[in-house]
Amino acid sequence: MVEVETPHGRGNAHLHLADEPRAALVLGHGAGGGVAAPDLVAATAAARSEGVSVALVEQPYRVAGRRSPAPARQLDAAWTAVVDHLLAGELSGIPLVVGGRSAGARVACRTAAATGAIGVLCLAFPLQPPRRSGGAPTQSRLDELDELAVPTLVVQGTRDRFGMPPESARRTVVQVPGDHSLRTDPEAVAAAVRDWLPGIWLAS
Repeated sequence: MVEVETPHGRGNAHLHLADEPRAALVLGHGAGGGVAAPDLVAATAAARSEGVSVALVEQPYRVAGRRSPAPARQLDAAWTAVVDHLLAGELSGIPLVVGGRSAGARVACRTAAATGAIGVLCLAFPLQPPRRSGGAPTQSRLDELDELAVPTLVVQGTRDRFGMPPESARRTVVQVPGDHSLRTDPEAVAAAVRDWLPGIWLAS
């Protein structure tokens, strides 16, 4: 594990390094969970099988033992600091793919240009928060996906209460059994990642 001091506290990067990596995949966790989420574990195994080094990033609020996530701007700044640190050291000199599950996917999307990523992997992207009973309609986050200028994979549960993003010219959407947790079929998640990753560095 690598400890990184960020503008908002210490972040951790759990490294799974390939012997001769062809690329790096850096993944962030969801708002209330950690890096041991089943879909992150499945994606890590899939990437490793393709000769890709993986770093699972713990945000400072999680390292400090807090469950409630920090504001978006703090998440983005801390994430960027960790990625920059890894690119200058353990992951230097290889193409970078970024991503994460749920809130972590949103962070990766918002900072993809700043980190120089050649692709983005979104696990359970929270497209539109479920509408509360009697509440006003919620705001879609599709713009965070649409603004990406690099190939993107969204792996989404068929019963995800946050909705299903549409495909586009640069965005592949793979539907797998399950809900927002993506716990139902980890192998389907892994297969989607394995199928998509090789085309990213070949196209870059």
